[in-house]
Amino acid sequence: MKDKKKSNIVKMKTSFESKNLIHTKKLRITLIVTVLIFIALLIKIGFLQFVEGSSLKERAYNQQAINQIISPKRGNIYDSTGKALAIGAQVDTITINPSKIVKNSEEDTKDYKEKVAKGLSEIFELDYNETLQKVSSEAKVETIIKKVEQDKVSKLKDWMKENKISVGINIDADTNRYYPYNTVASSLLGFCGSDNQGLSGIESKWNSVLTGTPGKIVSSKGGDQKEIPNAGESYISAENGSDLTLTIDLNIQTIVEKYLKQVVDDNNCNRGGNVIVMNPKNGDILAMASYPDYDLNSPYTPNATLAKTYDSLSSEEKSEALYKMWSNKSVADTYEPGSVFKVITSAIALEENITSTDVAGDFICKGYEEFADASQSQPIRINCWSKTPHGELSLRGALAKSCNPSFMQLGKRIGIQTLYKYYEAFGLFKSTNSGLYGEQGSIFTQLNKVGPVELATMSFGQRLNVTPLQMITAISCIANDGKLLQPRIVKEIKNTDTGSVTEVPVTEVRQVISKSNAQKIRSMMETVVTDGSGRHGAVAGYSIGGKTGTSEPPYNKPEEGYVASYVAISPVEDTQLVLLLTLYDPPKTNFQGGSLAGPVVNQMLTEILPYLGIPSSNTETDNSSDNLIIVPDVRNKTVTEAEKVLKNAGFTVKTYVNGDPNNLLVSDQTPKPGAYLSKNSIIILYGQGSEVSTSVTVPDLKGLSASAATSALRDKNLNISIEGSGNVISQDYIKDEQVQEGTIVKVTLKQNLVYTQ
Repeated sequence: MKDKKKSNIVKMKTSFESKNLIHTKKLRITLIVTVLIFIALLIKIGFLQFVEGSSLKERAYNQQAINQIISPKRGNIYDSTGKALAIGAQVDTITINPSKIVKNSEEDTKDYKEKVAKGLSEIFELDYNETLQKVSSEAKVETIIKKVEQDKVSKLKDWMKENKISVGINIDADTNRYYPYNTVASSLLGFCGSDNQGLSGIESKWNSVLTGTPGKIVSSKGGDQKEIPNAGESYISAENGSDLTLTIDLNIQTIVEKYLKQVVDDNNCNRGGNVIVMNPKNGDILAMASYPDYDLNSPYTPNATLAKTYDSLSSEEKSEALYKMWSNKSVADTYEPGSVFKVITSAIALEENITSTDVAGDFICKGYEEFADASQSQPIRINCWSKTPHGELSLRGALAKSCNPSFMQLGKRIGIQTLYKYYEAFGLFKSTNSGLYGEQGSIFTQLNKVGPVELATMSFGQRLNVTPLQMITAISCIANDGKLLQPRIVKEIKNTDTGSVTEVPVTEVRQVISKSNAQKIRSMMETVVTDGSGRHGAVAGYSIGGKTGTSEPPYNKPEEGYVASYVAISPVEDTQLVLLLTLYDPPKTNFQGGSLAGPVVNQMLTEILPYLGIPSSNTETDNSSDNLIIVPDVRNKTVTEAEKVLKNAGFTVKTYVNGDPNNLLVSDQTPKPGAYLSKNSIIILYGQGSEVSTSVTVPDLKGLSASAATSALRDKNLNISIEGSGNVISQDYIKDEQVQEGTIVKVTLKQNLVYTQ
């Protein structure tokens, strides 16, 4: 039995493996992979949450929100009298939402989009195909046109109403910058780009104040990119820009611009000119002009001067030329001030007790000064401007005659250390912080490199460079009893949303010289006008102090030419106004500051001083028995009407007219309005399109009686202004000088004097 049981057992020749069991190795691998995938998911979630969370949130918001920007209104710019110099004209930007320009069927939608494109292109005079491409695009928003005037916006609204279109076309309020006076104060104000951001001038320098903050309207949309109705809307209002009130007076600005243009054009001053008028008592800039100017409403159009060569320039040269055209010479360019700087040297000498105003024989002019120079075998000779030596002079006489050797001697006595100390005190080493765009600093030789020659030339205003604004600020310090003030161009800032007004304070920098010494300098400046090189700047009835300047071109830049300048103060005793005129590269036949710039300063002050209400001190003019008459302003009247007004007032009239005097307007007159003349004096009128008359020669009046001088001038169609009685001892326009017909020649008379040549 036992053996039989054993025989039923079968032995297998292969090993057995169950298919229901998982191999241990595979299980381990699967587990590891699962763990790694889980860890990767955790890392990805963390990355999305903590690293990209904010950007993903923003993307989701952008996908779910429709943002409509509300442009803020840019602040206006006003002059000190409230006249608008830069304003925001109401314009609009037209945009579309292509996804909303749809109909029920695809064919109807195609026709509808074509209709919209046709309407938009016709109203705004756009290319139809380009407009259709925008209407058919898949973008959320497409801009059709910017800066649309209101008449075309009205047409669009009427068209949308006629075609029953209420969605998909957006009219967004916007503003366009507009300058009512075109070229007036162009280099000062600057202009804006197409995005209403300031690109130059005040517009750029004060852009953050003028711009404001945009607002927006936010609504929601679904996954189909369509606006969700009744989903709620959030409105964030725009913060409008603030208005600026400048210290500029538009009336004074237009006066100085008129005469600046005239002198630059008439005398071919190749590099133009600039003028600044400042109130020394508070630092207010009453006028600031550069010429040639440009049209603020089309700033990329070359002015008449640039247009002559513009087309021949390369693209890079054109850009450079435009930037130069826009620049404000008063702050962006430096120049050698020449003899105007002698006022500063004189002030330092008085403050340091080096000399006093009227020490006879204090200086000796032999026509030149010589200085040893290690690099030269012979001494360097620096000549006086006058070919005839001035001889012995006091400081007053040296300033009146603008004697270079006298000031070279004075500079040596003061010393370079002391000079530089006061240059810094007068603010000549740094920009003035005026708040004007593009203001530059000065250029002076380093103190340790100043030798005898440099010391000599700096003493009379050569081989140093300052901006005109730095120069007039230093002169205004003297006019303000020695107190240096920071120039001010912005007077007030008005928040247009709240109406609150913030005044920009007057900033006193420091006391530079004493009040008594400042008064002495002003007295010497008056002598310059009454008895010296500045006589052409005299104005009948007003006390005027002045100083002329004529600087040579830098030795390494002869092409820049001379600079002629004149600084004037008035009234001398209690100065209310400082004026600096600078002319660049005048003709070689007439480049002296006294003869070229002086008469222009006279013209400017003749109109500005009465306008400011500064009383005339000329009792002869106001109360004489000669029955003096004030010259009325007949500009912008017809020539016929102007003649009638002047003849009724008692004047003789001569006209230059090309055309019908009944229709042509008077474009200019000589003398200017506000002057006082005796009966039968001559007024010259110029009709529109007529050129200024050929100039006439001033006769020699010295030694003549008042009646003889009057007769001699009237024979030349010139007018006379008389001070004193007796015989003529001086005249402000010298013998044989060329002046316009109608010019007033001021003469001074004294009793019992016989004039000898």
